[in-house]
Amino acid sequence: MKNYSLVEDSVFLPAGAYTKAKRLWVIHEGSRIFAFSQGEYRHYLYPVHTPSGFAVTTESPLDHPHHNSFWIASDHLCAYLPFVDKEHEEAHYNFYVNETFQGRAPGRIISKSIEEKQGGGHGYAIRQSLVWRGPPEWGGPQGRGLATEERVYRVETDDTATVIDLHSRLKSREWKLRIGPTRHAYFGVRLIDSLRPSAGAEIRDSEGNSDPETINRDHASWVDCTGEITANQKAGVTVIPKPFGPPLSWFVRDWGLVSVNPFRDEACILEVGAFLDFQVRVIIHDGAIDEEYLNERRDDFKKAATPE
Repeated sequence: MKNYSLVEDSVFLPAGAYTKAKRLWVIHEGSRIFAFSQGEYRHYLYPVHTPSGFAVTTESPLDHPHHNSFWIASDHLCAYLPFVDKEHEEAHYNFYVNETFQGRAPGRIISKSIEEKQGGGHGYAIRQSLVWRGPPEWGGPQGRGLATEERVYRVETDDTATVIDLHSRLKSREWKLRIGPTRHAYFGVRLIDSLRPSAGAEIRDSEGNSDPETINRDHASWVDCTGEITANQKAGVTVIPKPFGPPLSWFVRDWGLVSVNPFRDEACILEVGAFLDFQVRVIIHDGAIDEEYLNERRDDFKKAATPE
């Protein structure tokens, strides 16, 4: 963990004023890499910087204000709530859109703790605990705590790229849960305007595809988007899920969305106390990046042990 630190944002306000939430920055050798940010509806990473300091994601774009930079979320979460004997009712929630969506009220993904993780392998590690809480309702005025989530981030930074490995473990609490099927899930990165393919950025996958619709139909092991972030300076983002292939499904759009979804075609059932594991590697890089390097980082990630 040498040369890394967690630093809370300093915000100076008039007497009596306060902030609802503060960003917690990951600092490497004096430079800000990314920040943990708690929004009203979910927790996410923003800003996310290249080693040279260029921001590559957007926090809440006008077209999709729920696309929060670098995030995990899911629509179509159903809890089976007991009401008499062994009978159950289905309670449907939306943990993706910020408003009621197709009749499902929005829940909240709330960070409870963030701390440096001691020991355990190469690089810098951070452990985060979160709760997936439903909206206030009759019989549950504080919102039902439906699931808990543990995220472990491992971070490596060099002169040209920052590599973030994310391991998420979602656990049902008191009730059986069903997630999906839905196209509004699960891990996503929303890129700044200059990295949109519609603005001239280049998108490609491990199979040589450059058309978003083709990428969505394929089962590539990585997707990269690189563009000119300022005059004569390129930067980009690569997403590498683990493991790749079915049932994971890419959902890529030329207006700047790169997401990976294990629930697009089939629902996931979580019995009480069961886990859903998800892993992804994200490379935030300065300049263009070659296919050989990406394949090497993919293979390294495939072999890497799952963080505890």
